[in-house]
Amino acid sequence: MALPQAETLEPEEPSPRTRQWMQESTPPAPSEARPSPGAGGRRGSPARQLRVLLTPLAVAARRLPQKRLLEAYGGGGPGEGKRPCPEPRPRAPEAESDGSDSGEAADGYSQLSAYERKRLKNITENAKFFAALKLHESAARLQQIATKTQPQVTKRPKPKKAEDEGVLRRSRRLQRVEPSGIPMPAMAAPPEAEEYAQVPAGPLPMVPEDQTENSKSAEDLLATWMRISEMKANAKEKHTCDMKRYQDSLNSMVLSEENIKKVVKYRVSAMAIHPSDSIVLVAAGDKSGQIGLWNVDCQSEGGAHVFVPHNYLVSCMHFSPCNPAHLLSLSSDTLRCGDVTRAVFDEVCRSEGSFSSFDFLEDNACTAIVGQWEGDVAIVDRRTPGTSPELSADIGFQKTRTVHVHPANKQYFVAAGAGDVCVYDVRHLKPKGNKPVSALKGHTKSVASAYFSPVTGNRVVTVCADDKLRVYDTTSFSATAAVLSAVRHNNNTGRWLTRFRAIWDPKQEDCFVVGSMAQPRQIEVYQDTGKLLHSFYNPDCLGSVCSINVVHPSRNILVGGNSSGRLHVFKE
Repeated sequence: MALPQAETLEPEEPSPRTRQWMQESTPPAPSEARPSPGAGGRRGSPARQLRVLLTPLAVAARRLPQKRLLEAYGGGGPGEGKRPCPEPRPRAPEAESDGSDSGEAADGYSQLSAYERKRLKNITENAKFFAALKLHESAARLQQIATKTQPQVTKRPKPKKAEDEGVLRRSRRLQRVEPSGIPMPAMAAPPEAEEYAQVPAGPLPMVPEDQTENSKSAEDLLATWMRISEMKANAKEKHTCDMKRYQDSLNSMVLSEENIKKVVKYRVSAMAIHPSDSIVLVAAGDKSGQIGLWNVDCQSEGGAHVFVPHNYLVSCMHFSPCNPAHLLSLSSDTLRCGDVTRAVFDEVCRSEGSFSSFDFLEDNACTAIVGQWEGDVAIVDRRTPGTSPELSADIGFQKTRTVHVHPANKQYFVAAGAGDVCVYDVRHLKPKGNKPVSALKGHTKSVASAYFSPVTGNRVVTVCADDKLRVYDTTSFSATAAVLSAVRHNNNTGRWLTRFRAIWDPKQEDCFVVGSMAQPRQIEVYQDTGKLLHSFYNPDCLGSVCSINVVHPSRNILVGGNSSGRLHVFKE
């Protein structure tokens, strides 16, 4: 803030108005001889006087009185000239003041009162003090610094791409130029996505998809299936051999190049193996509804053929235990029976797209229990005309992935779903309000499968998304089944692989087979105690995950299917 500089003042005759104000505001000078004429005072006695010294306020706070005072004594405002200082008038003698103001009277300001001289002195000293601080120069310098323009930061302009920029280097293959330098012919436009014809309802002829090319080999395959189905397998009593012999049999099973074949086009989602002792016939279903049949013993190209009896993913397949000429396959909308004797795929049951798995309730395979994705289960009788189930029962599941019937007591079945695994009695099923016979608890995430052990059904093995393989004791159906063992196992197959299903070896009551995510790629065999017995692998031949596996009921043969439709057969 700029402050006015003090000027040298000369005494001047005050104006009448100023003189009146000075007389009213200036207290009389104290005198020892002059008596006080105030009321109540005593004549002739000295009066008590109070002297008040007023110190002027800051210049900025009292500009108006200062201006008036300067104007009165010759200091005009801006642009005004100084008035001539008149001759001082003689005044009546006044009482002497104290010694503090004696210096002021000697400077020619004797006509001013002591208060005015003191005030004028303070103003002058303050003006000199502010002038010594050089506030004007500091303010001007600060103003110059504040108004100084800041240097502008200039951004470096981005280089513009040259319009004639050269083409990036690419190989001759990408440029479609032969090594000799001759341009290759232009490629044809890629074909649009294939639209598969919908499979109609009702019976379908058992005609291979590639019938026009290999009709003779397809007929030979079906004839082989029919021939081995007529041969009765040797009835062998199922029993569990000692662990040493079993491990020796596992070690004798190897994988070779001639036992690997792409049977279906897409990811394998279900498999079944024919129970014949003479010929190894494997059926595989994929996610598009195709079913591939492969005669492993036939080394020619015509050993495998593909059929299309379904529109959607094939989730479960079984050869009939009493008549292996029948292959039953389940998709989300239909349950079909492939009868090779009549060369037809019959439609057993139809739904609105909710079937997930099935199993036979009797040895003659006339009735079956079918699980549904909505959580219900259905009873299907193949002898009943029509394609509707006999009964649909709500078991309280959000989702049912697998169902499996007890091998000894056919009235019991185990169902696995989204975190729930329970055993039910099919005789007591009703549309609503079904209660389980036994609950297999402990799963923290969704369960992919649950299966009874093959001979006695005293064990149930489950595969859960919480990376655990669990074995339960189902010897007696208590309210809650006890956990015998829990094995840490990586079951996170992701969206591109079929979820693992642990299946029991039909020849060994206490051992089961499951796929693996370990490297090198392998198929693992565990004991019900949780001990790893054997790993099937061959780094030269097996380089993918086999999510779906099936074991031959009487021979030492294991088949694994991967996500590209390829089957791998380990055998003696």
